[in-house]
Amino acid sequence: MGELKEVFSQNIRRFGMVIALIGIAVLFQILTGGILLTPLNITNIVMQNSYIIVLAIGMTLIIITGEIDLSVGSVAAFIGAISAYLMINLDMSVAVAVILSLLAGALIGAWQGFWVAYVNVPAFIVTLAGMLIFRGLTLIVLGGRTLSPFPEGFSTISSDFLPDLLGGGNLHLLTMLLGGLAVIVYLLNELKLRRDYLKYNYNIISFPLFLGKLIAISIIILAFSYILALYAGMPNVLLILLFLIIGYSFYMNNTTTGRHIYAVGGNTHAAQLSGIKTKKVTFWVFVNMGVLSALAGLIFAGRLNAATPQAGNLFELDAIAAAVIGGASLAGGVGTVVGAVIGALIMGVLNNGMSILGIGIDWQQAIKGLVLLTAVALDMISKNKSK
Repeated sequence: MGELKEVFSQNIRRFGMVIALIGIAVLFQILTGGILLTPLNITNIVMQNSYIIVLAIGMTLIIITGEIDLSVGSVAAFIGAISAYLMINLDMSVAVAVILSLLAGALIGAWQGFWVAYVNVPAFIVTLAGMLIFRGLTLIVLGGRTLSPFPEGFSTISSDFLPDLLGGGNLHLLTMLLGGLAVIVYLLNELKLRRDYLKYNYNIISFPLFLGKLIAISIIILAFSYILALYAGMPNVLLILLFLIIGYSFYMNNTTTGRHIYAVGGNTHAAQLSGIKTKKVTFWVFVNMGVLSALAGLIFAGRLNAATPQAGNLFELDAIAAAVIGGASLAGGVGTVVGAVIGALIMGVLNNGMSILGIGIDWQQAIKGLVLLTAVALDMISKNKSK
């Protein structure tokens, strides 16, 4: 019990996020009469918040470097408009239009990253200007009107599900199989990490706690897979999210350039003295944010099956809130991809639960603002205590 308390105290922010997510889910499950955690609604939560999760991953990297990006909602809307123009007006193939749209996002990120990294214009000003520029360009491309529908096949990115190749009937067996494979990969990875930590004499938790952790997370993965399998199986967009979460988590934790991002945010001057090309790191983080903003815009447009002038409204605030609630520090140098995903899910469950209860958008925005303020306040209190 003493070791458990010590582990909790050392990871209080991480455990706090998970406990908050579980607590909010349980609360709304009770208030909604059991609707929140039905297979249909859980699938809807994943699909409705997919683009926010994509943005939150990129925003976390931006915040870790000590910067901010206020333009992601406008960039997502602009890329959605560009993709619609290419596919609907120019009759371009879906694959080519998607590739060109992602490249356009990279160019936008490079444009903003250049001003921030090499001209030393504050990111707040650069991305505030970008928010206005790309919102205006969205209106120009669309002519102030909604452009739809997209060609058949484009919406499969964000609205369709993996076909059940195993023919499970009412239970999507392919989803269950993928869940089982995910558990196996997770267990093998955790065992490898523990073996490596023991090899290099790192401090690790006792084997009983380690075993309990493995069992708990494996049960969660299998339960989530089972819930998805009861409805229509795994959404296509969830595969994209899993690829991004695993890929970016590995990149930030296990690569030299990933650690450079933390170093730049932690202490830019010290990072420069140690030989890190801080301007280059900042530049490429903004390029990455541009690509992820473009991807989020494509997912959102595919879900609506339309490009609208109002798309992307307040996406930047949702992305920043998800990253900060997930543990990223606005001072830089702190944050995780998984934390950002948990933060996005907290915001998503709040939105979904309040919508089911019929709470108006006015109160939803006010409550989300209070949640964000509370998360930042707790972060500051925790830092002050550690000092």
